[in-house]
Amino acid sequence: MAGFDENIVREYFELNGFFVRQLRKYIVQSRKKRADEEIDLVVYNPNASLESMPAGFQLFSSDMLKIRRAVVVVKAWHTSRFTPAMLKSSTRVFDFLKKDVLSKAEAYFQFDDIEVDGVTVTEPSGFLKILVLPSLPTSDPHRTESIEMLKAHGIDGIITFSTILENLLRHVEVNHSYQKSDLLQLLRILKIYDMVKEPQMNLFN
Repeated sequence: MAGFDENIVREYFELNGFFVRQLRKYIVQSRKKRADEEIDLVVYNPNASLESMPAGFQLFSSDMLKIRRAVVVVKAWHTSRFTPAMLKSSTRVFDFLKKDVLSKAEAYFQFDDIEVDGVTVTEPSGFLKILVLPSLPTSDPHRTESIEMLKAHGIDGIITFSTILENLLRHVEVNHSYQKSDLLQLLRILKIYDMVKEPQMNLFN
């Protein structure tokens, strides 16, 4: 169900004003993944400041206006408890940080110089490297160790699925039809039938 999880993340970024390039993946058992198949999404927010950067490592929806460009990888380990040991044993988590992979990302969006307050500005190069995870450990030392390990490998920030789902639920309106999005239409129907409650977002309570 990896494609479904990636679609959830795509909807999240699009609802927060990003242009999203979702990369086509092929299930081929007999070959190694190509460089561009290590990345799930490449996102670009034209409304974000050229110089802005999120302050924290764990990102929330309020941080989206501070992200200009990012490569995003989705790890949907919903039934697994996230721990530092999982990171140590799953070294392929960091394959998308290799130079040949990141260089591929540059080709997905081509930017012309833009004018800001009468001054011509060149779009900065480079991307934030964002990992989408079910969660981080809630208590130390596992939480701190996990964050330090992710930072050491070059991850710039993480977004949890709970942050994404809560934001999607808050955006969905019961009096608006989302025929072009099965996900948003499902969330709308759940809200219509009181299967989710705001603002706590308690499911089936």
